[in-house]
Amino acid sequence: MKQFDPQIYIDGVLAGDRRMLSKTITLIESALPTHQETARRILGALLPKTGGAVRLGITGVPGVGKSTFIETFGMMLLGKGHRVAVLAVDPSSARSGGSVMADKTRMERLSADRRAFIRPSPSSGTLGGVARKTRETMLVCEAAGYDVIIVETVGVGQSETTVASMVDFFLVLLLAGAGDELQGLKKGILELADALAINKADGDNLGPARKAAKIYELALHLLQPSSPRWNPPVLTCSALETSGIDEIWKTVLTHRDVFLPSGELEEKRRQQAVAWMWSLVDEGLKGRFARHPEVKKHLPRILREVARGRLSPTAAADELLFSLDNNF
Repeated sequence: MKQFDPQIYIDGVLAGDRRMLSKTITLIESALPTHQETARRILGALLPKTGGAVRLGITGVPGVGKSTFIETFGMMLLGKGHRVAVLAVDPSSARSGGSVMADKTRMERLSADRRAFIRPSPSSGTLGGVARKTRETMLVCEAAGYDVIIVETVGVGQSETTVASMVDFFLVLLLAGAGDELQGLKKGILELADALAINKADGDNLGPARKAAKIYELALHLLQPSSPRWNPPVLTCSALETSGIDEIWKTVLTHRDVFLPSGELEEKRRQQAVAWMWSLVDEGLKGRFARHPEVKKHLPRILREVARGRLSPTAAADELLFSLDNNF
């Protein structure tokens, strides 16, 4: 029996074997060409078994209690008979190791339940590389029978846009009581959101949370909805007291009930798949370009001249792209 026989992985994933699921994801994350070839064959065989899960993206401002929310939300879903996978997009991990493992240890109840699966993002790589692995991991988890996939942003910056581009529903967790309620909210994030949820709406913070919800509702009214079929609601919840959590899930299902019959959800996934393909093409071309012998030969000199101001970045790019054209 060969160590990397694709059928072993395929059979294990389809059987819901958690160990084989983890080994398959590890294979997907590997940069070794032999591993990547095996991973492609596995994914090709599993693809017909994917697509049935609810794909939910979650992001949150610092201190919002995202890990507690995801654990409470996940445990609620398990109680309803679902199987939940939690994946992460963490571009910061390439620099500092990120906080994904810490997040995992904070989700002690969820990670201990056999019906749940929590997977950190790769410990290094660009945002694009991490996102690619997360997308492929999502498909493998769907094939393994997980019917709710939660993709969380752990890093900052473009990670929200990246996660929104791979899920059906994007939830933004917010806090109240921070003075200006819109302060710290990243530009453009309201356009990405399918719903906003003010977390920690409990105790003395209940009143401020409701007030914050009204402010965010007014802000949303100033924006053009991404779809005429859906106006993103603003909800309040408390992960600590488990209040409002079920309402958020009902909102996700309502969104699905609106977009699934109309074909808009299917069209969104088709567009996401095509965009994913082009991002892989871009990534692959850049990698092949960097490995080309002529590029490797001239690149150190060109980098020095650009750094010293002797060659403009535009001229340098033209030299690399066009002067070497005959060698490609």
